[in-house]
Amino acid sequence: MKFSRTLFVMALGTAAHCAFSAPLFAATAAAAAAPAAVNPLSVHVLNLQDGLPSADVAVTLEQRVGDQWTTLGEGVTNAQGRIPALFPAGAVMARGTYRVIFKTGKWYADHKGAAFFPEIPVIFTADGSVPHYHVPLLLSSYGYSTYRGN
Repeated sequence: MKFSRTLFVMALGTAAHCAFSAPLFAATAAAAAAPAAVNPLSVHVLNLQDGLPSADVAVTLEQRVGDQWTTLGEGVTNAQGRIPALFPAGAVMARGTYRVIFKTGKWYADHKGAAFFPEIPVIFTADGSVPHYHVPLLLSSYGYSTYRGN
């Protein structure tokens, strides 16, 4: 049984009336909730001093190859303090050891703050048990915390 629902939207002080079918809406909502493309690594930086996301933090991703580190990618956090796709597009994340380096010294200098840790390296092992790894960083001038997110 197909049915329609009605949605009233207030936009710029004007009411708009939209009708949509439930199956179409359900498919659209599911697509919006799913990531646009599956990237195996994302990061997020939150500033604990003001409780806000840390936009414009430079981040580098490296992989351990033998005794050396090889740079795989770089990015800058968005307005929500996130880099949703830090791993190179189209590449497969092999099992191994990786390092995400958050360049916090420059970020604090740009925000007129003190930084005891100019860079924060977070080393983790991708064991292949999950298709996506998320590395959040909770940041303050004189300390930080991280954990395996999802």
